[in-house]
Amino acid sequence: MMSRPTTYEERPAGYRDLFVLVEYRAIFTASVLSWFGDYLCKAAVALLVFDRTGSVLASAAAFAVGYLPWLTAGPLLAAVAERYPSRSVMISCDLVRAALIGLIAIPGVPVAVLLALLFASGLFAPPFEAARSAQLPQILTGDRYSLGVSFNNAVFNLAQVFGYTAGGVIAGYSSHAALLLNSATFAGSAFLLHRYVKLRPATLAATHRTGLWRETRQGYAVVFGDPVMRAIAFIAFATVTFVIVPEGLAAAWAAELGGGGAAQGLIMAANPLGVAIGGLILTRLLRSRTRTRLIRPLAVLGPLTLVPALLDQPLAGVLLMVTASGVVMSLLLPAAQALFKDVLPTEYRARAFGVMNSGIQIAQGTAILATGALSERFPTSTVIGAWCGAGVLLMLLVTFRPLTHPEPSALSPDPTDGTR
Repeated sequence: MMSRPTTYEERPAGYRDLFVLVEYRAIFTASVLSWFGDYLCKAAVALLVFDRTGSVLASAAAFAVGYLPWLTAGPLLAAVAERYPSRSVMISCDLVRAALIGLIAIPGVPVAVLLALLFASGLFAPPFEAARSAQLPQILTGDRYSLGVSFNNAVFNLAQVFGYTAGGVIAGYSSHAALLLNSATFAGSAFLLHRYVKLRPATLAATHRTGLWRETRQGYAVVFGDPVMRAIAFIAFATVTFVIVPEGLAAAWAAELGGGGAAQGLIMAANPLGVAIGGLILTRLLRSRTRTRLIRPLAVLGPLTLVPALLDQPLAGVLLMVTASGVVMSLLLPAAQALFKDVLPTEYRARAFGVMNSGIQIAQGTAILATGALSERFPTSTVIGAWCGAGVLLMLLVTFRPLTHPEPSALSPDPTDGTR
């Protein structure tokens, strides 16, 4: 008896299935350029401000300015992105950022003006990311979407490592040269998007527009009003709340271990390395249905990998734990995002992903501030271990209910209503 052939939807997608698509290649390359440029800019600006002012606080403020748009106007800016074709939004954001970063690169720009330009540039990151998130499901179908998200996450983390490294090296020679290179990456991204990505209509039709503030509230309502999307959001927010802590406290943890800057750098790089390893190797070996079934146990395993910090691990043990947490993230977040995409109404994609991105940024910042304050009174390893122990208990509560698809009728709120 002949066996039934495996169909595309039944087998795990491979990287060839991704890169055979011209549009994906263009968006992927454009995203890499933008990510690399972002972290190159952060490293260069932090060093430039420190050299100009001699103030560590001013340098830290320059580093943090890029996150402020996500913490303030992120969801509103994502709602703007939904009103226009995704490709047009991404190109416009890249061109404006290229111009603003180019202005920062001008020698002699006052620090206050530099920070204002940097903040203005950061305002175009949320709509760019929201538009990209809304565009990907239109290009990647079936299991290719989960693999594409995982691969993008892996490369994003590598871009973070290389962007910081290159930013430090190039800025050490010339901060202005590093900033001009960043400006060029945005221009290159815009060119690729214009040349190779199709122009598709906006996901929110003009007849359904009700005003930006109301549309932004609708983004929150569609995410937190649906039980499956709400559970996914809580899992994503809680995961980064615990797994991000070693990166934020790396300097203090390295000092506690008797290491210096090299140890700090290794701790900071361990999680991105784990995400890259998991995203590039493990994700493609699992079927989409398997990844979905693993969401709940992985949500618990994420903080659990860091609980052994309570045992005062040596540097090798710390690196192993943090890398393992990155591998868990590489499997969990893309699977959760794929399920989120499946139950999300098309007309809410950009706004809903904007809410998710903003929530993740807020969760990261809050976790680092809270654990940083605790580390002023208690050993850093104890804080991280106890913090993640509490995370295990929280995840057990959050994942108590199974992630099941609601009825289709429950997924489409009235677009003219601000509530569910």
